[in-house]
Amino acid sequence: MSGEIPPAQPPPPHLPSPPQSSGTWYKPTHPLSLWRRRHNLLRRRTDRLRDRITVALLLLVPLLGLAATFTVGDAAYRHYRATAEHQRQTRHPTTAVLVHDTPRHPEPGSAEAEKARYPVTVHVTDRHGRTVTARTDVPPGLTAGSTVDVWADLDGTVTEPPMTTAEIRSRTMGWAMIAFLAVAVAGAAVHGVTLRLLLRRDLADWETEWTETAPRWTISHGAP
Repeated sequence: MSGEIPPAQPPPPHLPSPPQSSGTWYKPTHPLSLWRRRHNLLRRRTDRLRDRITVALLLLVPLLGLAATFTVGDAAYRHYRATAEHQRQTRHPTTAVLVHDTPRHPEPGSAEAEKARYPVTVHVTDRHGRTVTARTDVPPGLTAGSTVDVWADLDGTVTEPPMTTAEIRSRTMGWAMIAFLAVAVAGAAVHGVTLRLLLRRDLADWETEWTETAPRWTISHGAP
């Protein structure tokens, strides 16, 4: 083979070694960079509006929910406390006398028999000493003339005992929870309706833009 032998070439430059798995080469993204997407040119005004509404609702719903919880809870507590006080003033414990026998339970002595109650006619003496005929629920197996303890109002009508502190607290908490859930549901409804309206606006804008672009697209990409 003729010709000169080409001169020796210098060795290739040293290539950097691949990054190790130690993690020192990785630079985590700063949390504030997550907000840079709002400067994205592809983001529409409706996208920014959607994000602002979502953030506003996430901040407002808990605050409004807590405010509604305390407001409704306080109003409910005052109402039930006043109701319980009125009940204590207008109701009193008394003794009722059975007019006839109470039906017997099919399984005497069972747990169901202890919880069973039967409506019967009784005679109740009101605060003025008058005998009033009423109906109340009593345990099974009682005979006529037996007495049971009941609560009656000023007219001698058999009624429930006044509300206890535990009952007032339970009903108050119930209304407070309902108030918070109502605010949460309202916030979710507002968010859903807002997103739907913005989506309809985006679709309308897309349709308008496509109506303007379609003729030019057809001409520029049509057959020769």
